[in-house]
Amino acid sequence: MERSEYYPSDVLAFFGEKLRERALYEALFTQMEQAFPEASVKVQKSQISFYHKHLFAAASLPLRRKKDWPEQCLVVTIGLDRPLESRRAAVKVEPYPGRWTNHVLVARAEEIDEELLGWLREAYDFAWTKGKK
Repeated sequence: MERSEYYPSDVLAFFGEKLRERALYEALFTQMEQAFPEASVKVQKSQISFYHKHLFAAASLPLRRKKDWPEQCLVVTIGLDRPLESRRAAVKVEPYPGRWTNHVLVARAEEIDEELLGWLREAYDFAWTKGKK
């Protein structure tokens, strides 16, 4: 996966003292790097973004935590052409017609499973075709 030379230190700075969230991110990144070797990753101020021509996913820390959310978790944002019809989707919004931003909370490494990776694969493919429609 393509990344800047500063990626390791940028990830450390992004998570700071949030060691559990960083560990969850590292587990997610390992899976994504294997599944999407052609993608690129960029650490930004509020999220770590994954691109395949266009943004298809992101990892971030919760900014506004709902009371029933886990105390320590990672927010995995998945861009699709549909809302996720799953209990795992904590938030679903349609910022543009036919483009849905789905937020999935990951509190345990086991939650980085085939279902989540399938949604990420769908988002990866959708990002590639967005401009072609």
